[in-house]
Amino acid sequence: MSTVAKVKDGNVESAIRALKQKNARDGLLKKVRERQNGYKKPGVRKREKKEEGIKNTRKRERNNR
Repeated sequence: MSTVAKVKDGNVESAIRALKQKNARDGLLKKVRERQNGYKKPGVRKREKKEEGIKNTRKRERNNR
């Protein structure tokens, strides 16, 4: 997974910001953290996925108001 941010007019800060946003959208950091923590039981993964879905639904509802 290769992400590239181009530096325009010597503005490195905006390129770094763009790179961080791309990595966040791709979920790269999340995948790295998951792999560092090792194996999780299927029930634990299911529970975490459900909690994340609830959190995202609440966030979406808050933003739509």
